[in-house]
Amino acid sequence: MPEPCGRIVAVRGAVVDVRLDDGLPLPVIDEALHVLTDQAEPLVLEVQSHLDARTVRAVALQATAGLARGMPVVATGAPITVPVGEAVLGRLLDVTGRPGDHGSPLPAGTPRRPIHRPAPPLAARSGTATVFETGIKVIDLLTPLAHGGKAAMFGGAGVGKTVLVMELIRAMVAGYRGISVFAGIGERSREGHELLLDMRRSGVLPRTVLVYGQMNEPPGARWRVGLTALAIAEHFRDAARQNVLLLMDNVFRFVQAGSEVSGLLGRLPSRVGYQPTLESEVADLQERIASVAGAAITAIEAVYVPADDFTDPAVTAIATHLDSVIVLSRTQAAEGMYPAVDPLASSSVLLDPFVVGREHHALAQRVREIIAHYRELQDIIALLGTEELSAADRLAVARARKLLRFLTQPFAVTEAFTGKPGRSVPLARTLAGCRAILEGECDGWAESSLYMVGDLDEARAREAAQTEVGAS
Repeated sequence: MPEPCGRIVAVRGAVVDVRLDDGLPLPVIDEALHVLTDQAEPLVLEVQSHLDARTVRAVALQATAGLARGMPVVATGAPITVPVGEAVLGRLLDVTGRPGDHGSPLPAGTPRRPIHRPAPPLAARSGTATVFETGIKVIDLLTPLAHGGKAAMFGGAGVGKTVLVMELIRAMVAGYRGISVFAGIGERSREGHELLLDMRRSGVLPRTVLVYGQMNEPPGARWRVGLTALAIAEHFRDAARQNVLLLMDNVFRFVQAGSEVSGLLGRLPSRVGYQPTLESEVADLQERIASVAGAAITAIEAVYVPADDFTDPAVTAIATHLDSVIVLSRTQAAEGMYPAVDPLASSSVLLDPFVVGREHHALAQRVREIIAHYRELQDIIALLGTEELSAADRLAVARARKLLRFLTQPFAVTEAFTGKPGRSVPLARTLAGCRAILEGECDGWAESSLYMVGDLDEARAREAAQTEVGAS
């Protein structure tokens, strides 16, 4: 057993002060310390500040119940390290890499990797313009995702962020040849349990790693669990040269945990009460997600928007690092338009004629224009009705409403609740359906024929069935 380097002198919730023995150097910032307790595993601390020449202040990554002054502390001389490689595939880990799925212990020779590393230098990064097709119509049409890029779903409470992330997991992991790493940051235990069961049932768990820092865990665990998942993903990218799909739900909880830690450490708050280190903490996480030497980490993130305020400092700090921004609208959700993606507020750097092609780009622009025109007319419609519109405006409104309904679709992950089997639509079928609506092929159809369907052929069959019933 290693010799103690110091002892605990104060415990304030998740913050622990440690005094070093005379003559020993102070541990550096982000170094891991181990508290020797009567448990089998030591309690892990991470150094955050130097109080004086002999005392450091650290944040605990596990519950501090039972800690007392005078307990011995061991310096590791390195940051927190977590197990990586083939041994962690199919496992559920906590922030320090310990298995939490009641399975067998990890093999003794499992390699470990520090959770703190610099981002790859710009010269080492390889750009990508490959579209990651999801089978979700509104995303593939208006906010295409980049292979090796970063995309996020922004939305307030109850608009469908987690459902959309779960559908992306199901759709992308099922047809994905690489490794998947899921980081549950500050999420409910129930959601983690459901995800684990879903992955076991679907057969994708053997190529997936689940890393959790749940809502009931200390802020230090929720603050660092994203870095744990990222360290595992980086190993597969750098050592095994494999593509990795990194899924994070919810990145706002990472910021929130950092704010809690900052307050516990006694730092003065910055804008809207957030930590003064907000921008650098988000950058430390996001800038490590990159393509290097032909192997890529593709990130799909969910971001909670507090009080639906998209000007919140945490939201704007995260959005600056993304390639695709998918905004979920409460208005769309209230109208039953699921997925509740706002077609005008959402954007992607890949929606460019040189990336997706001229035809796709032109069609997406036409869809956006007609929906924007419809929204401009909504106040007039609410006051005077559609009868007061010109014939051209009435036609544009009818087509915009049909487009909005065509861009809805049932999800496989909600089939148990809705009774509707999920639909995955190839991009070519999505483009063909939108083109047909814009060109007037569906002008005589009922709007309900296009609501919650897959491609246009399914809508055509539903319209024919409804016409038949009406005729009889």
